[in-house]
Amino acid sequence: MPRTEGEILQNANLKNFSLSELKSATRNFRPDSVVGEGGFGCVFKGWIDATSLAPSKPGTGIVIAVKRLNLEGLQGHREWLAEINYLGRLDHPNLVKLIGYCLDEEHRLLVYEFMSRGSLENHLFRRGTFFQPLPWNTRVRIVLAAARGLAFLHNAQPQVIYRDFKASNILLDSNYNAKLSDFGLARDGPMGDISHVSTRVVGTQGYAAPEYLATGHLSAKSDVYSFGVVLLELLSGRRAIDKNQPVGEYNLVEWARPYLTNKRRVLRVMDPRLQGQYSLTRALKIATLALDCISIDAKIRPTMNEIVKTLEELHVQKETPKEQQDLQPDSDKNNNNSSSNKYPQAVNYPRPSIM
Repeated sequence: MPRTEGEILQNANLKNFSLSELKSATRNFRPDSVVGEGGFGCVFKGWIDATSLAPSKPGTGIVIAVKRLNLEGLQGHREWLAEINYLGRLDHPNLVKLIGYCLDEEHRLLVYEFMSRGSLENHLFRRGTFFQPLPWNTRVRIVLAAARGLAFLHNAQPQVIYRDFKASNILLDSNYNAKLSDFGLARDGPMGDISHVSTRVVGTQGYAAPEYLATGHLSAKSDVYSFGVVLLELLSGRRAIDKNQPVGEYNLVEWARPYLTNKRRVLRVMDPRLQGQYSLTRALKIATLALDCISIDAKIRPTMNEIVKTLEELHVQKETPKEQQDLQPDSDKNNNNSSSNKYPQAVNYPRPSIM
């Protein structure tokens, strides 16, 4: 496997853009072209020709997302290189497509396909007319697609451990097809009979597996734990860590765990905006899957292949008559108040802190 910077760039099946090309594609990185921002820097919207990949006029050709890194020493460059290393050689419908990169003196940029609906995080947690609550069936479809992407990484040779699975790294296209993005923290998994790799602890608070936090031992089952946390976010509409919740409910995993074992208790966890859309039988099956994923004992967590199989069965099966009777009643049927009470009022949720 390539290790040096030169080998990684040479082996990547990507276009090497010049800085001037990307300036032209993004209208000189105009502030009104910014579509995202994070610790890595800003993401700009741009346009390139579908065939030549040369810059094109706004509204013509294909839309791209250009990530311009704020380099702060070696770490920023290392994560930029990791993205190229993995997305430059891995191709799957549920991984975001990396089109190219730019290495121009101190400038480090990455060029991706544009995912028009943004991150799952925005659709789950932001309130307002632009972000309507995601329907139950859409949530199941999104988490199945994300599971397929993660399973692909775990089955790759050599195995890839994603290490940063969270709602903000799951991007959605115009049809709500989900793709994993941001491979800056990904790394190769253990080889042969070795059960884990030892590494420094990085990631996002609330998503990292307890054994990884305690020891730095990283395995595919670390990703499975993070997947379980996102499953809980999809079920509950709550963030992994949310200080706006009542005392004792800040940590989603710790709060939800006791309620994931039966139909009556699981209702405490379910997102109230989903009423009338799901059967308790199916909700409990996904809750049980989430409970298995967040097991303290990494060895008894399911593999991503097993998770994909379970979710596929839930996704393709038609509801039985018994499950139809089991549908959660719409709140309007149980509440004479106006429909505006169906959804909670807007709340400003804090972003999870980086460890």
